[in-house]
Amino acid sequence: MNDRLYGNLIFELSKAGRRGYSLPRNTFGSYEVPEGLRRQTDAQLPECDELTVVRHYTNLSNNNFGVDTGFYPLGSCTMKYNPKINEEVAALPEFQNLHPCQPADTVEGARALVTLLERSLCALTGMAHFTFKPYAGAHGELTGLMVIDNYHRQRGDLGRKKVIVPDSAHGTNPASAAVCGLDILEVRSTADGLVDLEHLETLVQQEGPHIAAMMMTNPNTLGLFETAIPQIAALVHGCGALMYYDGANLNPMLGVCRPGDMGFDVMHINLHKTFSTPHGGGGPGSGPVGVREGLQSFFPQVSPYHGNFAVLMRAYAYLLSLGRDHVTEVGPLAVLNANYVKESLKDVYELPIEGLCCHEFVFDGLKDKSTGVTTMDVAKRLLDYGYHAPTIYFPLLFHESLMVEPTENESLETLDGFIAAMRQIAEEAKNDPELVKTAPHRTPIGRVDDVLAAKHPVTTYKKMKSEE
Repeated sequence: MNDRLYGNLIFELSKAGRRGYSLPRNTFGSYEVPEGLRRQTDAQLPECDELTVVRHYTNLSNNNFGVDTGFYPLGSCTMKYNPKINEEVAALPEFQNLHPCQPADTVEGARALVTLLERSLCALTGMAHFTFKPYAGAHGELTGLMVIDNYHRQRGDLGRKKVIVPDSAHGTNPASAAVCGLDILEVRSTADGLVDLEHLETLVQQEGPHIAAMMMTNPNTLGLFETAIPQIAALVHGCGALMYYDGANLNPMLGVCRPGDMGFDVMHINLHKTFSTPHGGGGPGSGPVGVREGLQSFFPQVSPYHGNFAVLMRAYAYLLSLGRDHVTEVGPLAVLNANYVKESLKDVYELPIEGLCCHEFVFDGLKDKSTGVTTMDVAKRLLDYGYHAPTIYFPLLFHESLMVEPTENESLETLDGFIAAMRQIAEEAKNDPELVKTAPHRTPIGRVDDVLAAKHPVTTYKKMKSEE
């Protein structure tokens, strides 16, 4: 491929005087732009012919990685497959062209969709009511915690300003609590990766009257099911606090069990994750919040409308296409795929906690530590084999964490291909570690300085003197 068109910025392809467009003749006359709105210098815009522009951006788009182009090993978290029928439904002009301020009697179809989706989610989660106003998962977390805070305030229990969060939790849990004006109490995990009941009991004894809630993900971030959830819920409810369910890992639960039946009072769903609107790259998202009966009056007003309505449409289309019977296959198949990959690789990658996992599992880097090859190196080398890297260095419980999350959609052949690549990298690490440490080798850009890029990103183009 021509590096001149592929590896350069559009500004670097610019040639003075070139045009890729022609404007129609001006029939509106000439108007002066007010002095205060005028530029002092011309805008620095690239000057390219149309074909150069088309080729440049087409070639760049081929660098994008998505679930349509390959296996995405952090799927249920970020890039679960979105069936194309969902996109067709979301693009229906009868829905797409609605205005949020239309009279209610002109949007009966949209209102019916929201009502039916709420009933479906209640049936799947064991909650009694949902609000669809939150725009994302973290927004849903904040909304759910505001429900809990409002509940305690209404009861006059104003001293409950602390939230228990496991040390394995997603980072958004403590962040959302802090934004809500709540303080964090961290509960430890056991060597088995589950909530330490003894430590939790101590926290409840010490801080009981000040505890507003406990936030949990089940299965947790290690992909392990919290088997002691009845005891945990009893402890938290016993001190007057509520249980909050982080829905980030709801995917393996579908058709298997419901948060409401476990004793959770409030929850959010990452609707885009579990119900198939891939949000890699920052959007779109939806974080509806569900509550048990009696808490619906505490929903706060966090947005004026029903959040990202097109995501709701995709979710409902997904549920309709699966139906009551087949939605029960989602969780078990996700669990099967994750365990298949884990068992196929644990002889060459270190598995810190043995046993059955749910939708995801975490390795602690390569089993052979003598090679000096890190989890980062493995992730970079995967790019050479055509795979996006999985989540790395999270959760923080292990030094070389490498988390894999295949979804229910992936075929045996796809998983076998990923397993073969991971095994090949483990072999390379043993026989030619420098090959892995200097990866990637087959991408347009090689190994970059991640720290420098994060701390000092270059976000604007500056013309070099040689270009002037």
